[in-house]
Amino acid sequence: MEAHPSRGARPRRTTGVVSGIVAAVAGLACAQLAAAAGRPEASPVTAVGGAVVDLTPVAVREWAIRLFGTSDKLVLGLGILVVLAAVAVGTGLLAVRHLPAALAVTGGFGLVGALAALSRPEASWRDALPSLVGALVSAGVLYLLVTAGRRTRPAGAARDGTDGAGSMDRRRFGRLVVAVLAASAGVGLGAQRLGAHGSADATASRARFRLPRPTVPAPPVPAGADLRVPGLGPFLTPDQDFYRVDTALVVPRVDAETWRLRIHGEGVTRPLELDLRQLLARPVVEHDITLTCVSNEVGGPYAGNARWLGVRLGDLLREAGVRPPSQGGPADQLVARSVDGMTIGTPVEAVMDGRAALLAVGMNGRPLPFAHGFPVRMVVPGLYGYVSACKWLAELRLTTFAAYDAYWVRRSWAQQAQVKTQARIDTPRSYADLSPGPVAVAGVAWAQHRGIDRVQVRVDGGSWQEARLGTADGADTWRQWVWPWQATAGRHTLEVRATDGTGAVQTGVRTGTVPDGATGWHAVDVDVRALG
Repeated sequence: MEAHPSRGARPRRTTGVVSGIVAAVAGLACAQLAAAAGRPEASPVTAVGGAVVDLTPVAVREWAIRLFGTSDKLVLGLGILVVLAAVAVGTGLLAVRHLPAALAVTGGFGLVGALAALSRPEASWRDALPSLVGALVSAGVLYLLVTAGRRTRPAGAARDGTDGAGSMDRRRFGRLVVAVLAASAGVGLGAQRLGAHGSADATASRARFRLPRPTVPAPPVPAGADLRVPGLGPFLTPDQDFYRVDTALVVPRVDAETWRLRIHGEGVTRPLELDLRQLLARPVVEHDITLTCVSNEVGGPYAGNARWLGVRLGDLLREAGVRPPSQGGPADQLVARSVDGMTIGTPVEAVMDGRAALLAVGMNGRPLPFAHGFPVRMVVPGLYGYVSACKWLAELRLTTFAAYDAYWVRRSWAQQAQVKTQARIDTPRSYADLSPGPVAVAGVAWAQHRGIDRVQVRVDGGSWQEARLGTADGADTWRQWVWPWQATAGRHTLEVRATDGTGAVQTGVRTGTVPDGATGWHAVDVDVRALG
């Protein structure tokens, strides 16, 4: 009987697929171990993910934020793993036909990971090692498995349940696969423990850190600031609910006891280098401030209000001898650099004009969460976060906007961006089904450093109606508002607009987030269904 031509091809394909995936798992595990021993940011997935973020067009990135929200980093990481799995399968299939070519592909991907790691801010040559180690291990395992898969049983060696003479020794191959996977699991566990040990000092330092008593405490939130309307969030946003938008695929965990801040640059006559204890030896103040992300679409969720504790940034700059441009200072830009290399440029005039610009260490009565910048971050009311809110702060450098473009400016965003006046309807939600009768339409409005004086609501393009405002807690926080609506049957469109403390009315012209923040009135469509 003539042999079927596909009988040998199927085992070879299976060998290739299994070999490719197992080799990739082994390589990633060893790369993670090497990264944990050095810098976690240098792991291949993190390094490639960061490079992808850097190279992604602004429109695509904004689309991802709208679609995935704060899960965008998780989706990116999973996407990279899916691509790696597909490449591993393809490389394995290539290996059973042409092993040298497959080994070259594996090495090429290691080189891509190494170059991505070297492209990251604050990178050193050591950051290339995890990807190169991973590629070397992956290539070695691929060679071992594919070579083992090619070996055949000698004549007369067949046993029940196995192929006969000349066939692949499946049991031996299977034992080898299990051994590699077990070793990879052990290496992965070691990487996890080493990484946890590496961040243990930072975790312990945060646990030991006690917020200083403010020299100037914030007054209690005024009675009536929180309207307590069902469907409307609290006036102060809990830490766990505060939005997070940044590029850090791995949240930096900084040891507060080894943290340092350097202040230098143009116009700095007395450069400073401070540890946390020295920073907090200065007067500490407390202030309620609303932060807003420039990626926030009209009506979007990326705004939050918190009570921040820290040192006045303007006073610290004056201590370093800095004068604002209005007083003849040579620098008009303050470039903040985080421990992971992110750069954010802030107008010097804004942080020295008397507003509550802070180097914050506390949030809502507790040390900053790691995700929000522990141990020290910047908070500047009235400016979007991408030009003011540097987290995991490590350096402040005085320069000019003409001389230097910070990270986001190099990616099509404006050099300077004041928060635009916005009002948002939080309840009822879009497409809500309502019953006729009284409905509380409520939300928040913000125009940090200018304040909110008025909020108006209209139905189906009709006349604007005055909403009742919650009590103001200064000009730097949002204000809650509510408007009682007698809903009638049918489909309706609700719109809202605000007037800031200067008397300027929020524009109804719709624009996108790029280059300096979205504009337009927030609107929701609702259905009011007649009873019966």
